[in-house]
Amino acid sequence: MLPGSDTKQKPIRDMDTPQPTPDEIQASVLHRDGLMLVIDKPAGIAVHRGPKGGPNLEASFDALRYGLPRPPVLAHRLDRDTSGCLVLGRHRKATASLGLLFKHGKIGKTYWAVVEGGPTDDEGEINIPIGRLDAERGWWQKPDPNGLPSLSRWKVMGRSQKNGDDLTWLALEPVTGRTHQLRVHCAAMGFPIVGDNIYGSGPRFGEPSLHLHSREIVVPLSKNKPPVRVTAPAPMHLHQRLAACGWSSTMEPLAANAGGASGVSYDEPRGPIPATP
Repeated sequence: MLPGSDTKQKPIRDMDTPQPTPDEIQASVLHRDGLMLVIDKPAGIAVHRGPKGGPNLEASFDALRYGLPRPPVLAHRLDRDTSGCLVLGRHRKATASLGLLFKHGKIGKTYWAVVEGGPTDDEGEINIPIGRLDAERGWWQKPDPNGLPSLSRWKVMGRSQKNGDDLTWLALEPVTGRTHQLRVHCAAMGFPIVGDNIYGSGPRFGEPSLHLHSREIVVPLSKNKPPVRVTAPAPMHLHQRLAACGWSSTMEPLAANAGGASGVSYDEPRGPIPATP
């Protein structure tokens, strides 16, 4: 049930994902060029240091300089328990330009999720404004008619009703980029994401963990070249329920290249990022 209801709120689960070593963070690189990196973020670790400290990806970014004087910087963020494509700017100008592309909706984002139940149609939109739950829970959101306009598109990739389960595998596109948007929208429609312990029925500790994965990102780096398209392989904790819905490992990117993650690509020459109005 959504926050703000009569049901007692459940605290966020702390997943114990250790700090990545230099080798581990380098092995997560999916794409590298002179302007940006795309890494495969593991679930269960924050992207930056929080007030209580603990493992975070930024603390390992020094291993991703690849000859530049400074480590890369986050161009956007993913939730602690969300896995998949995470974009980093390799220098100040690149990071600023990437930030504008994200801000103005120029970057394509596709997420995979396994949800409880699911929509009856095969594709559609969720257009529900979202606002902050309260001042105490600053990151928690709720459907709010006076909130910010929020639009998500979804498409059914597969379904499962085996062994008493009622699951749906969705491809989700957050047209707007509100905090927790996909999680709030799915829950508001009556099909919360599996493992969501804020907006759904996920447990505080243990399995299932959040079944939300940043599957693909499409970045228009140059006016004269096709957009950079990067895909992150489905993580292990999603495999069982994805497979029940029809997913197969044959749908995954090519096997890992030496020194990089699955489907890794390198394109080092620098090029301009188009100006965004």
